[in-house]
Amino acid sequence: MELGKQIKKYRTEANLSQEELADKVFVSRQTISNWENDKNYPDINSLVLMSEVFQVSLDHLVKGDLERMKKEIDKQEYAEFQKDSTIFSVLFVALLIVPVPLVMLFKWFGMVLYLGLFAIGMYFAIKIEKYKKKYDIQTYKEIVAFTEGKSLSEIEKAREEGKRPYQKALLPVASAALVVVIAFIMFAIMK
Repeated sequence: MELGKQIKKYRTEANLSQEELADKVFVSRQTISNWENDKNYPDINSLVLMSEVFQVSLDHLVKGDLERMKKEIDKQEYAEFQKDSTIFSVLFVALLIVPVPLVMLFKWFGMVLYLGLFAIGMYFAIKIEKYKKKYDIQTYKEIVAFTEGKSLSEIEKAREEGKRPYQKALLPVASAALVVVIAFIMFAIMK
């Protein structure tokens, strides 16, 4: 993290010793040393006091740490998105394959199991849609770029946005066709 370096930099620029800074923010000299060596981090009150002492905004004081934290959060978001996408993909394939065997083996209880599996699949589909909305990703190319931790250039982004209306029209049609096919198969089995 960069916060320790920032504190030391601003302290030396202000010609303050660790002891003098400690007096101004109401902590011990050892605490200042620990902050500068990244052994621990100041609380919000100490950060506010230091920003006043150094006459810099809180933003400037913790800027390096905020950028690093943002990157770390983004990495966690990418990993979470990939995990949820994998689970959803497996559930989607299972939803296509298992309805017939479940109904043949367990009759109506098989249908209940299938609906439970469907509900879990919908939960993950909603989670993925939230990621897509949050990061404004809708096309396959945008999703691939997101999962790789990259972003598209402005030209590529404009091209992908041009594809969205077609995809929005095609998705409901394909989904409806899939539901009709599964319904016919289920109806045929139940006879």
